[in-house]
Amino acid sequence: MNTRVILVRHGQSSYNSERRIQGRCDESILTEKGRATARQLGATLSNLKIDAIYSSPLQRAKATAEIVQSSLATPAPLTASDNLMEIDLPLWQKMLSVEVQEKFPEDYQCWHERPQEFRMSVPTPEGLKEHFPVLAIYEQARQFWQETLSRHAGDTILIVGHNGINRALLSTAIGISPQRYHSIQQSNCGISVLNFAAGWGKPAQLESMNLTAHVGEVLPKPRPGHRGLRLLLVRHGETDWNRQKRFQGQIDVPLNDNGREQARKAAEFLKDVPIDFAVTSPMLRPKETAEIILKYHPNVQIELQAPLAEIGHGLWEGKFEEEIELSYPGMLQQWREFPETVQMPEGENLQQVWDRAIAAWQDMVASYSGDRPKTGLVVAHDATNKVLLCYLLGLNPENFWSIKQGNGAVTVIDYLQGPESTPVLQAMNVTTHLGGGVLDQTAAGAL
Repeated sequence: MNTRVILVRHGQSSYNSERRIQGRCDESILTEKGRATARQLGATLSNLKIDAIYSSPLQRAKATAEIVQSSLATPAPLTASDNLMEIDLPLWQKMLSVEVQEKFPEDYQCWHERPQEFRMSVPTPEGLKEHFPVLAIYEQARQFWQETLSRHAGDTILIVGHNGINRALLSTAIGISPQRYHSIQQSNCGISVLNFAAGWGKPAQLESMNLTAHVGEVLPKPRPGHRGLRLLLVRHGETDWNRQKRFQGQIDVPLNDNGREQARKAAEFLKDVPIDFAVTSPMLRPKETAEIILKYHPNVQIELQAPLAEIGHGLWEGKFEEEIELSYPGMLQQWREFPETVQMPEGENLQQVWDRAIAAWQDMVASYSGDRPKTGLVVAHDATNKVLLCYLLGLNPENFWSIKQGNGAVTVIDYLQGPESTPVLQAMNVTTHLGGGVLDQTAAGAL
């Protein structure tokens, strides 16, 4: 039975507002803004059936959890767990970020560029001990999942944590390495959704990440010092074949009326976001989606990129699942469980999509990077987007099903310091503008 996890970061704290390192220091409390956004978060989640709430015992997280708990139509029990405490940075906590950068420049650089190697020599009664904060928080996250998921098969649980532990929880759930610790953004009161189909031990599905529209941010703000590209990766709107669960692949199926409405809602959602350029797959469904979104950006021309086309399903195209099972017994199950091993009959495999889509992505990032920040719209397909996101998060084709992409969904990727910098996933699979709340209600149709 599926376990749904709604993961949120606490509201703004006093140390957040001062740009001070918090770690496990429990002196930091919610600001008035933090309490206000916690109430907005509670209102957003109020109609969901939540069976249990888990919170860090640190007061900034616990206070956020209590505010949300009081907003639920059916209040759920709240449990504080030490395994949800923030990353432990004992030598830095209480210091301003700028102080840390000035006093520990080499360590700070290692923290940002090689987090898996970052260490602190911490005094203990037995002498100095080497502490690896990022590796330790990953192990803490694994322990939380292992202890908690078995108690909640079929439930929806809410977790209220911190920036660091939330990154580790997301990463261990879908297989992101500690090296990519800084590749995931977690905003105050941002919402992420994970689906565990088989408990702990098998990768979960990341349904969405860092939704912030409910607290007044259409999209998460870039991190301080941002001077590179922001890319808005969108999946095309719905087609009749999506709705019918018919495999479309490279058959040029147009949007249906609902798909056009999804594109219009995406256009409204992004109308005040500056867009400097647009790139799409040349197929009808993404191209029309982009044209509708760009009605508020009339000076932006669309560049068509053939390598961003949908996966070629070959002889599966135009068929329903039951027809494919009759002609290719067992192959659909293989596709669901081991997608990286499937060669579509007279079509493509995931590695081929990986190679062409990522090469096009890298060329685009290089060609549009420059001496000022730019924002680009990229509209493509389910498989193409999933492959790109796996690549950006340091995952492999075998992780394909760990990423969800809904029709009309928006994903935000930042290159903070130019094309060679590690990309940051600011938000993923945002569908709140489509009217379904925080959960992705788009068609679960075929590719």
